[in-house]
Amino acid sequence: MGEEAHMEKTRLVVVDDEALFREMLVRTLSAEPGLEVVGVAGDGETAVSLAREKRPDVVLMDIELSGEMDGITAALEIKREMPQTGVVILSVHSERRYVTSLPLDEIQGWGYLLKQTVPDLATIVRTIEGSKAGMVVLDPAVVAGLRPKQGSAVARLNPRHQEVLELLAQGYSNAAIALQLKLSRKSVETYINAIYQELHLSHEPDIHARVKATLIYLESSKSRQG
Repeated sequence: MGEEAHMEKTRLVVVDDEALFREMLVRTLSAEPGLEVVGVAGDGETAVSLAREKRPDVVLMDIELSGEMDGITAALEIKREMPQTGVVILSVHSERRYVTSLPLDEIQGWGYLLKQTVPDLATIVRTIEGSKAGMVVLDPAVVAGLRPKQGSAVARLNPRHQEVLELLAQGYSNAAIALQLKLSRKSVETYINAIYQELHLSHEPDIHARVKATLIYLESSKSRQG
């Protein structure tokens, strides 16, 4: 039984060139029973080699690594070789332009998480598991800093649908959205189906619809300061 539980854990590689932050991250993640840190790296080249060796479920990657290979370059190399591996980008920047600098056309299994959010265990676990499942997951502070562009697809949604879409973009499951908004799961499913219909995603499988809805949300939004 113990071995089965061990096998079910999400296996992680942690990549950051700041030793203190890296240690804090490993300590935070190791406190979660469903996660297992199987490798640690301080630069992009080591990260790629380690990913090849360990074949993790998810790589947490600092966007601004020192050395010849930055975080995005290393992440792309890992995704090219191991497309099923989720990648969570760690950044200090909450502005939309940093998120949209990611290769969003390669949409399978990306997360964008702010370093200051890392101590929030529930959010980091949700982002890790979402990227592992193939979703695109945005940090809550990134979502809070966005508003729909006038006339965009998202602006045409009613306020409740926008609220549900914001939570969906943060990687919340239907059950978790229901809990957040104090709704029944049936009501949440109805809202999500209506969102998919409005965004012309009704015929997509659920995971693809969630990813595309998140990307449409990003494309249809601008920074609140803008």
